[in-house]
Amino acid sequence: MVAVSDSRGGIKAHQVQDIHIVQQHKVANRSLQAVYCHDTVCDLVDHKTLTNEELLTLPVDILVPAALENQITTSNVANVQARYIFEVANGPVSADADLILEDKGILVFPDILVNAGGVTVSYFEWVQNRSGLYWSEAEVHQRLETKMEEEAEQIWQIAQEKSISMRTAAYVHALTRLGEALDARGTQDYYAG
Repeated sequence: MVAVSDSRGGIKAHQVQDIHIVQQHKVANRSLQAVYCHDTVCDLVDHKTLTNEELLTLPVDILVPAALENQITTSNVANVQARYIFEVANGPVSADADLILEDKGILVFPDILVNAGGVTVSYFEWVQNRSGLYWSEAEVHQRLETKMEEEAEQIWQIAQEKSISMRTAAYVHALTRLGEALDARGTQDYYAG
């Protein structure tokens, strides 16, 4: 991790930051500081402050917009240099910018896949309540990891087979599953024209 930001701006350091210590420092001091840890020794390290807009354009392998929607738009997409974008926020990449990123060869893993963990765990709670089950936290984590890996793999396969973006593949996957569920319930006649 070379850069991180909050609502006020970000920091960038040449050394890898320990994100948990950065978070602890943020909570304790209400500001971001770059921290590097080795074994049990942690030190504040030299870092540069930057705006959130600058952070989005850093030459990094992975960019994770994780707070607000429409952070990458047609006004800044030309400057995005990340090879991969993982949308942890809801809709951080505008639809127009998404098409430009695809043309640039930047792979976007869409929010409906990447941040689906909360909804999935809510479903697990529903299953447990309906079935009178109790899963340990470790079992919930394991089930979530397994489910997220399965869904990501299926979406990846659809994207590769159809030569479409991950976002479009996620929509194809979702609509296919929805269609299968409707067919299983015998509601296909309801939707026939």
